[in-house]
Amino acid sequence: MIHINLLAVEREKPKKRAAIAFDIGQKVTLVCSLILVVTALGIGWWWWALNKKQTDLATQTDNATREMAHLKTILAQVATFDKQKQQLQDRVALIEELRKGQPGAVHMVDEVSKAVPDMLWLSDLKQDGGEVTIDGRCTSLTALSDFVGNIEHSAYFRRPVEILDSQVDPTAQAANGGELIKFSLKATYARPGTDPVPASGKTAKK
Repeated sequence: MIHINLLAVEREKPKKRAAIAFDIGQKVTLVCSLILVVTALGIGWWWWALNKKQTDLATQTDNATREMAHLKTILAQVATFDKQKQQLQDRVALIEELRKGQPGAVHMVDEVSKAVPDMLWLSDLKQDGGEVTIDGRCTSLTALSDFVGNIEHSAYFRRPVEILDSQVDPTAQAANGGELIKFSLKATYARPGTDPVPASGKTAKK
């Protein structure tokens, strides 16, 4: 007679089911763990990317700020150079203008110097267009008269030479103890070759 132990078979089934359930639980846990790890890695990478981007932006901002400061310095230098260039151009223009009028002015001053007699000296000479005003001092009216005559005979001045003022200077005294005469006269500058104006004030006829 054959006996079959059915109880033992029935007991082995729950063990297999428990093992299968345990395997599924491990797989779910493993999958969840993998998901958490991947999520953590993703968040970490995203955080690292944001930090790197922020660092790059900060670096770019600093570079832009330095570049802006450098450009401001260059602009300031350019403005200074432009100002200096304008000043130099003005000076060159003034020099050219003075150079154009230099020959006549040199001759005029030379003629005035030649016309100065003894015991007379000049203190100021001003030119306004063709009008020349001469200030000075002398020890006698004779010296002043000689000075006026010498200027009138110069080819660079027209007649007549007008004495604007002549009076004794109470604040000064000559070396010999005499009085000093302070004078001021006006002459008209004329280039050589122009018609002189006679003492009557009319232009001489050719």
